[in-house]
Amino acid sequence: MKKIVSKKVLVPIIAIAFLFIGSSYKSDFFEIAKQIEIFTTLFKELNMNYVDETNPAELMDTAIKNMLEELDPYTKFLNEQDVESYRINNAGEYSGIGAMVRSFKDRLLIVEPHEGYPADKAGLKAGDEIIQIGDIKVTDFEDNASELLKGANGSTVNVTYKRQGKISTTSITREGIEVDAVPFFKMIDNKTGYIVLAKFNAKATEQTKSALLDLKGKGAEKIILDLRGNPGGLLSEAINVTNLFVPKGELVVTTKSKVKKFNREYHTTNQAVDEEIPLVVLVNGSSASASEIVSGSLQDLDRAVIMGARSFGKGLVQRPLKLTYGTQLKVTISRYYTASGRCIQALDYWNRDDSGNAVRNTTFNDFSTRNGRKVQDGGGVLPDIEIATSKTNDLTLALLQNNVIFDYATDYHYAHNYTSVSDFKFTDSDFNEFKDYVKQSNFSFETKAEKAIKNALSGDENDFLGTDVKDSYKTLLANIEKGKINALDKYQSEIQKNLEDEIVTRYFYRDGLYQYYLTNDDAILAATELLGNNSKYSAIFK
Repeated sequence: MKKIVSKKVLVPIIAIAFLFIGSSYKSDFFEIAKQIEIFTTLFKELNMNYVDETNPAELMDTAIKNMLEELDPYTKFLNEQDVESYRINNAGEYSGIGAMVRSFKDRLLIVEPHEGYPADKAGLKAGDEIIQIGDIKVTDFEDNASELLKGANGSTVNVTYKRQGKISTTSITREGIEVDAVPFFKMIDNKTGYIVLAKFNAKATEQTKSALLDLKGKGAEKIILDLRGNPGGLLSEAINVTNLFVPKGELVVTTKSKVKKFNREYHTTNQAVDEEIPLVVLVNGSSASASEIVSGSLQDLDRAVIMGARSFGKGLVQRPLKLTYGTQLKVTISRYYTASGRCIQALDYWNRDDSGNAVRNTTFNDFSTRNGRKVQDGGGVLPDIEIATSKTNDLTLALLQNNVIFDYATDYHYAHNYTSVSDFKFTDSDFNEFKDYVKQSNFSFETKAEKAIKNALSGDENDFLGTDVKDSYKTLLANIEKGKINALDKYQSEIQKNLEDEIVTRYFYRDGLYQYYLTNDDAILAATELLGNNSKYSAIFK
């Protein structure tokens, strides 16, 4: 008999689950016990009496996850596999094929093979679509097929993939993978060192400190710390990385919760490596959580100049709580506040719009840095100096989210040949080819203006609109559609930055991309120039 998990069947379960989670915020233990009893009875009767055979584990897993979706995206139920993935992500070590893989409904996409690791040695490239793993076709696998790529160190797996329309098969021998927190550091010139801190796993402080000491040993008198694209990680590592540049005893971050034991102040506990070295920290819209603790507190303490674009705005702290049978609840327990007392959470998940989306904060409160400079809460860390190419916009985000930039880079890689990073140059002619590629693709995205106009044409207001008004709206929609292509020129610098990042990585891996940055990245060039002007650098803190 077919096993099913029906969304219709889940409605009563989810409804009861919502009641349960809502009541958990009260001190009404009778109400909690009552709702648990109702839920347990309902779940038992459902599984015993439903017309088809059900899968209790899948029903419960779906009910729990739907319940938690009403809160914030960081509060999640972790089954045994999720717990292991969470542990690996924080530890920085695992056994596998050594590639970043994106999972879709019916395929797996190699996003980036890591240089020298199994996937790379087996010949896989970014853009390859994995269609079969061993004897299992990805389209026939109901769960996340990327789990099939994991396995014991030394084990072998055969992978069938499609590249540029051609089907091939390769054998991959899994091995231990080390995920460096600091994948790159180097001297930019004879006095300026550059450190990329990509994630706050358990290696973050150790590797950042090692890189800092190495660069100082090579003559570095100024440092650029790159946190762009760093999604965060361990709170303890964020505090300790900050401690590399500020003295012992400094308040870095405060957490505030409704549970008293989670209210804490975190101070630096060690002697700094260097309290005086001029420091620039780079951030962008993908710098989140622990990245914002470091950049925000270094800004608050007037210890570093922050450059780039406004950071993501995640001011929520999670903690994994152990449940039964090896599962966990990763739950948001508090908000964090940087050294000046500001919380930089951008989205309010407790207030949502008509579409169910979290409302973005629009009211900002002023705070002061140690020297009295004004900073604000409520929307990420705003850099002291903004760099245009580090910013994002709706069009660029849509191009990224719809894989348009990724797919173009794949085609570009197979159509051009470069032997060194210094040979690569993305020209205006290349950008015009990209615009043609977008025009010929099925890419589309809806602007806020389009959404408002379409709502007016399809809602109750439509009954009160005359023919002339409706025709004007339709003409306006057509003009907006045409304007999207013209917007490619308006945002060329931001779009081209993402294109160059994607393309350079195809040829020269992540290490080559950072090499390319040293002489071509606007933010690094601006940071190097600022650090070369002592009076201008010092004036920012006054």
